[in-house]
Amino acid sequence: MAKMIEKIKELMKNPERIRNIDIAAHIDHGKTTLSDNLLAGAGMLSQELAGKALSLDFHEDEQQRGITIDAAAVSMVHNYEGEDYLINLIDTPGHVDFGGDVTRAMRAVDGTIIVVCAVEGIMPQTETVVKQALREYVKPILFINKVDRLIKELQLPPEKMQERFMKIIMNVNKFIEQNAPKEFKEKWQVDVNNGTVIFGSAFHNWALSIPYMKKKGITFKDIIEAYQQEGERWKELKKKAPLHEVLLDAVIKHLPNPREAQKYRIPNIWQGDLESPIGKALLNADPNGEPAFIITKMVVDPQAGELAIGRLFSGTLRKGMQIYLNRAKQQQRVQQLYVAEGAKRQLIDEAPAGNIIGIAGLKNAYPGETISVNPITPFEQMKHIFDPVITKAIEATKPSDLPKLVDVLIQVQKEDPNIVVEINQETGEHLISGMGELHLEVIEERIRREKGVDVKTSPPIVVYRETVTSRTPEPVEGKSPNKHNKFYIRVEPLPDSIYEAIHRMPDMRIKKNMPEIWEKLEAAGMDKQETRRVKAIYKGNIFVDNTRGIVHIGEVIELILDMFEEVMSNGPLAREPCIKVKVILEDVVLHEDAIHRGPSQVYPAVRTAIRKAMMLSKPVILEPVQTLLFEAPLDYMGAITKLVSSKRGQLLEMNQDEHNAEIKAKIPVAEMFGLSSELRSATGGRGTFFLVDQEYQKLPEEMQQKIIEQIRQRKGLKAFREEWSEE
Repeated sequence: MAKMIEKIKELMKNPERIRNIDIAAHIDHGKTTLSDNLLAGAGMLSQELAGKALSLDFHEDEQQRGITIDAAAVSMVHNYEGEDYLINLIDTPGHVDFGGDVTRAMRAVDGTIIVVCAVEGIMPQTETVVKQALREYVKPILFINKVDRLIKELQLPPEKMQERFMKIIMNVNKFIEQNAPKEFKEKWQVDVNNGTVIFGSAFHNWALSIPYMKKKGITFKDIIEAYQQEGERWKELKKKAPLHEVLLDAVIKHLPNPREAQKYRIPNIWQGDLESPIGKALLNADPNGEPAFIITKMVVDPQAGELAIGRLFSGTLRKGMQIYLNRAKQQQRVQQLYVAEGAKRQLIDEAPAGNIIGIAGLKNAYPGETISVNPITPFEQMKHIFDPVITKAIEATKPSDLPKLVDVLIQVQKEDPNIVVEINQETGEHLISGMGELHLEVIEERIRREKGVDVKTSPPIVVYRETVTSRTPEPVEGKSPNKHNKFYIRVEPLPDSIYEAIHRMPDMRIKKNMPEIWEKLEAAGMDKQETRRVKAIYKGNIFVDNTRGIVHIGEVIELILDMFEEVMSNGPLAREPCIKVKVILEDVVLHEDAIHRGPSQVYPAVRTAIRKAMMLSKPVILEPVQTLLFEAPLDYMGAITKLVSSKRGQLLEMNQDEHNAEIKAKIPVAEMFGLSSELRSATGGRGTFFLVDQEYQKLPEEMQQKIIEQIRQRKGLKAFREEWSEE
């Protein structure tokens, strides 16, 4: 192992010899088994244990549930054509509730191995993770896994197998073409002939690609015969065509090194000046430039404390170095640096650009934090495709554990930023929001078992959204308590095209020329003049300043934006977050004297004006609706359609082959609690479902008032009519 670490340290200095990759796939398509075999090939795990150790699923709950919940990192060495290469691999979860971990892992890597099961083909979650990869400018190659099942279980003849492979490859390429950045739609297509498509069995530890077959003189016929012959001849395949060799050869040949990748990735994940010294260092992965590191994962270790794992894009980090956290705006020191080997960590003294490394000893650091030596423009925030839609109140069973619970919730949010933790100041409740029931279940379990706090939780609550459906007829006046300042505000619904363009952008206040933001808004259909007047983008809403020639506007604009953000987080109907709202400041009258236009005067005036304007613009409650794909044997088709309609669901499409049925349906999240167990009993345990998409739709008219009152009651607010009659 000591020899291995020396080799890793040496290779870390040579960006051309580094590949940062991850494995991305649908749940149960074999990612973690594949990772095991790659580790075994690199001499880090015994061949016997490979595929059974699940060494990157080192949390107890991951091994119990048989699923990967956390992305885990490992560095290993592979020899290709006589040269050693360093491969930094991240194994990511496949279950949709943990998709946020995939999003963050994609920021750290330049290439991804898409794993698709030969029997099931490309699945909803495969599409979600590949979409995330392409959005982060991460280049894919394809591994078609579980080929042994086509031969042994389904006993398909070679031509039928070929048909199946071609269909999978075609689907993957079609998806790449639809979702890849413009300049890579063609370049990143996978192709059997050049070796960007690999076939194999992670469980039986063999793989083949056309270049490898030519090089070693193996044919597909050899594989089929090995499975058809008496005894266990297939066991010899892992010696003839070892999985790690075939797959890692393809990784080195086809996936980019950090220096190549950063040339096209940096302009898309970092909004700073590319001509500045730090900009040039980032584009070239320059180890001599200023350090720029992004945290993609926090791990809280009982012995070592908080560990930040991430990608160093430029410069060199050294043990003991003084660093700066750009979002937390704090100076700190690097206590230790390490490279990860699954659950083990190997300490190193320094790390140059282009590597995935860990830093120990940082305080107040979160995934998404940009670390440098001097303040720099932070990297773009990492946004997951889906938002948290389910909330539970959580409390400590023993009152004496309350302080510990607060600490634990802060830790949990660091480890998994897709969990949103908030403390309701009025009721003192702690609320945790997540992607689905399983997500929150796993988090609760971890709080109990790993963090040692016994907790109880409320039944799950759905997170709704508020929006407006028409334009305010006249600007609404908001007066400051001293009557000297007046703000005239109008609101209107945001068109879908503009909402789509801003939904994935980080929340920001626009203070300077930001041509790249203007271009995106113009491309989405916003008027060129209006784009220049956008002052803030916040959680899928926009603030536009239409005022002209107001002398002191610069001094109060930040205060106005504070209130825009507050109302967008707590809408007027039920204090739920708002989406698709455009708030327009039409005019302002300000007092000459600065002392009379401070926060205590501006805040109430702006807050009231925005809320009233929304109330005059036909506000409605939107509910989260998920598109699900159900799968079950054909006999249960009727049972599933019945289940869907009992949950206010809407059938979208139904497909069937001779044995199985696939049903796509939209179901409101509010109706989905207990869906897993109901599906199990309706299908004798043989039905499953996957999340395909998520959106917000208007809650049916007859339910609007009832839900508003329910939420207000739960939050301890005045009855709706009472509050608005006072206004």
